[in-house]
Amino acid sequence: MLQTTLIVPGLNNSGPGHWQTWLEEQLPDVRRVRHIDWNVPVLARWATEVRREIDEAAGVVWLVAHSYGCLASVVAAADRPERVAGLLLVAPPEPDRFTAFGLRDPRDITCRSGLAEWIPTSPIGVPSMVVASGNDPWASIEQTAHWADCWGSLFIDIGLAGHINIESGHGPWPQGLALLNALRDSYTGLPLGSIDDGKITNRGKRGALARLRHRTRFNWDVFTELSH
Repeated sequence: MLQTTLIVPGLNNSGPGHWQTWLEEQLPDVRRVRHIDWNVPVLARWATEVRREIDEAAGVVWLVAHSYGCLASVVAAADRPERVAGLLLVAPPEPDRFTAFGLRDPRDITCRSGLAEWIPTSPIGVPSMVVASGNDPWASIEQTAHWADCWGSLFIDIGLAGHINIESGHGPWPQGLALLNALRDSYTGLPLGSIDDGKITNRGKRGALARLRHRTRFNWDVFTELSH
């Protein structure tokens, strides 16, 4: 079966010692999403690039995301359910830790809303796993379980594993590879439907990414006016 595994890192990218980088060395037909400014977490831009990579990938796509990359992956996958075979979402942060322009500043007097209202709250439509930690500084286990339920994902609590990154000891991560393999093994080819390049979903103004991009542009105009 023709397929692509797309690695979607989080804020600041995943360096040489990170489990995502290790995973790239273990798998064939794998690539890392490109053209993202890893230091500027603007969800509309990140999700646009993830969706573009999905559209350009060969065959069905497996998304392997970490941290903020999970939010971008969920938004992109919601627009391309016929191209995505499954998602492995590791340590997604609480969306309201961010605004449409990046990390939330508690001193922000404009009180701009967080990202939660722009993240899909209904099942993505493809198989997915959410891997969580009981002491993740970016989200509580209850928050992560809530989002897993919204997305229709299998929720996996791996204990006290921090943010499941280099700092928490997750360089080579065989458990992560095993979870991805389990996700792949469950693939039956349904309900993806056609994956012909000429039959890509176009959700228009109703799509998750389209709404987010519109809101980001609107908020940027308001932010610019308030800054003058």
